[in-house]
Amino acid sequence: MRIELEPLDVERDVDLLHAWVTHPRSRFWMMQGASVDDVRREYADIVASPHHDAWLGRVGDGPWAADGPGGGAGPGAADGPGAADGAGGGAGPWAANNRAFLAETYDPAHSALSAVLDVRAGDLGMHVLVAPTDTPVHGFTTEVFAAVMRHCFALLGHADEPTARVVVEPDAANTAIHALNARAGFVVEGEVQLPDKRALLSTCTREQWERSELGAAVVAR
Repeated sequence: MRIELEPLDVERDVDLLHAWVTHPRSRFWMMQGASVDDVRREYADIVASPHHDAWLGRVGDGPWAADGPGGGAGPGAADGPGAADGAGGGAGPWAANNRAFLAETYDPAHSALSAVLDVRAGDLGMHVLVAPTDTPVHGFTTEVFAAVMRHCFALLGHADEPTARVVVEPDAANTAIHALNARAGFVVEGEVQLPDKRALLSTCTREQWERSELGAAVVAR
């Protein structure tokens, strides 16, 4: 399995994104009632922001692996929403069209986290949403999460410093992603109140990632 991330093309991907973010299993993405135009506006704003990026994740063995315009991250080398906020659960749709997950990265100093986090140079916020499916593939979400983490550590974080710490703020009720975050080396900083939710603020340094269950497995490949 190959996993790569490319910059989101809003016009190309908006219908697919709308289906993902409004799916009942994506309730923690908090866009359940959004229209296609709502999703288009939201992601057009993200793409236009100098402090926030959106990435489309592709999975498979097809020619897109060479054609894709983005960075790239493979589970053999390497979620989140940040990852860590992700809902969803595991693959199936990608078998037909390769598009399998959405990730966002952002500078936490330019987000609501600036009020609850001592932002450091090299901090990078992250969200990940795996495409909801009725035919989940065992281990798929874990592979996506690992690829997104590797991608994050290849980017620049706050103050244009190489990413040294990934920051996530999943909903405090999203216990499934809390468990996945722990496997990736995230340390809980505490519960915080954000404008739109009660969140479990968590951080993961590069060293914590590399020593984690998921990170160590990636390094060993």
